[in-house]
Amino acid sequence: MATRLVQINMKAQDDSVLGRFWAEALGWGVDSEGPGVTNLEPVGFAYPDPAAVCIDIVARPEPKTVKNRVHLDLATTSTAHQAELVARLTDLGATLADVGQGNVPWTVMADPEGNEFCVLEPRPIYRDTGPIAAVVVDCTDPREMARFWGEAMDWTLHEVTDDHATMRSAKGVGPYLEFLRSPDTKSVWNRVHLDVCPYLGDDLAAEAARLRALGAADPGIDQSAISWTVLADPEGNEFCLLTPR
Repeated sequence: MATRLVQINMKAQDDSVLGRFWAEALGWGVDSEGPGVTNLEPVGFAYPDPAAVCIDIVARPEPKTVKNRVHLDLATTSTAHQAELVARLTDLGATLADVGQGNVPWTVMADPEGNEFCVLEPRPIYRDTGPIAAVVVDCTDPREMARFWGEAMDWTLHEVTDDHATMRSAKGVGPYLEFLRSPDTKSVWNRVHLDVCPYLGDDLAAEAARLRALGAADPGIDQSAISWTVLADPEGNEFCLLTPR
């Protein structure tokens, strides 16, 4: 049994407005499975497929109050492309952001609801990822996060150090999942989190039990009205275990 990363869940005060921003930013299509939910995926995409990690934007009234522990890194192909993308995102409503990054070759920005993301300088490693180079998770112990997520998912672990860890689909396509050491500690419910999905034919309850045995915890919320399972990784980051498909 195993899971794989299929989408990012992002909370928003206005899911449709934020959805339009990210659809334009990524060049993706927009759909909705119901009121208060905006779904984004590449045009012509057959979900789920490791070639892309999709985005679900869900309406929630609470405003953003702290730096997100999960963010997106966007890929570029040249310094000119990086500058053009930053300018285009600014026109769409993004702003430059300061998270203490100092003088770095990438550009830190925030979307219209303040969610941080990075527009990377061109890097060969991300030349075939699509518009999203990586999904980045802040953590205090990248090695432990790599241990947990490396066993939780069937993705390939590419690099592990004290400061960062990197994984990618075993098929060698789509964005990377990266764990970056950060001095910040988790203080609120994450407004951006990972959604993982078992394979068709797997048992949801059995997979949830396996993840708990690996170190996942229950977040202590009422889950009686949902068809998926909400868990937390060893550093308390919430994630959803979706119905197998």
